Amino acid sequence: MSKSSIALSSVPPQALAALQTLGEHLALARLRRKESQRQWAARLGVSVPTLIRLEKGDPSVSMGVYASALWLLGLSDGLAELADPAKDMRAIEADVRQASRLRVARARASGMARLARKKED
Repeated sequence: MSKSSIALSSVPPQALAALQTLGEHLALARLRRKESQRQWAARLGVSVPTLIRLEKGDPSVSMGVYASALWLLGLSDGLAELADPAKDMRAIEADVRQASRLRVARARASGMARLARKKED
């Protein structure tokens, strides 16, 4: 089994559901614009079978194709915000915990240094 097929087989169910929803939304947007799959595929520079897979939310379709589809719809502005570090609450919480531990360690070290100086005096 290739690395890519191993990676695809381990996509979490929540991520698969999100891709499926994205594909459905892209298909609906295409239909609302009254474009055929052939027209839309040509505009994206992909084959019709790839477009069909995209509209099903297939994780093997490249991120670039999804991004291009969003761009064609005028919806690509939000892509860069998907992994915005300012909105990564888990990382922010980890940074706060680490800073807290560091503050405690520094206070402890400072206290130990003061005790050592007092013993020397």
